[in-house]
Amino acid sequence: MNKEVRLLKADEIEIRVQSLKKTPNGVGCVLLLYKDARVDMKILDETFGMTGWKRTHELINGRLFCNIDIWDDEKKQWIRKQDVGVESYTEKEKGQASDSFKRAGFNIGIGRELYTAPFIWIGLQQGEFAEKDGKVTLSPRVHFQVKSIGYNKNREINQLEIQDNYYRLRYSLGKAAGDQSKTVTIDNKDVINKNELHCEKCGNIISEKVADYSNKKFGKMLCMNCQVNIKGARILSTAK
Repeated sequence: MNKEVRLLKADEIEIRVQSLKKTPNGVGCVLLLYKDARVDMKILDETFGMTGWKRTHELINGRLFCNIDIWDDEKKQWIRKQDVGVESYTEKEKGQASDSFKRAGFNIGIGRELYTAPFIWIGLQQGEFAEKDGKVTLSPRVHFQVKSIGYNKNREINQLEIQDNYYRLRYSLGKAAGDQSKTVTIDNKDVINKNELHCEKCGNIISEKVADYSNKKFGKMLCMNCQVNIKGARILSTAK
């Protein structure tokens, strides 16, 4: 059995904010790349077939382990990879089961390239964070996603682009470095201009100046019409 699992596509990679920090140059956050358990199932099906693998769980010394067995047609036997999970903050048992499955998937090679991810630091703008009593928190409206990713012949990440939920490029690695002919690049195919800013209410394109004013005034990006509507609603509410 010499099957090699494929590399993760950009839209199969999730992003989590690991930490926020205030520096002399402003506030920023550290991002981590990770995979969802559904991606493991999808790639296992693609690589080994729906009946070519199986998943079981077992408790060992009070900890939940996941076993992924792959059928080796040459040896006519199941080959097992195993790992233990860490419970989530929300659903203890389900979190352990999902985490152990993803970790066992790493042992097979699914998403192992994420271990080669660079340190990702993104500077935050006004309106993307709040500060109270010396503590910095991220706005719930702020999200990041992988726009494109590339790998070298050793299956290591050598290109990476991250955009926010307004399709603005916020991080870029390796676009102008090295011999690009040796890089496998997997993009998210977006038809929206990545530099455009959009009103959070109606979706219309707005200028950077309008977005900056709206963020300071209303705490979110709004076009002029939506700003007027909000102001009018406030006046009517006060009059009542």
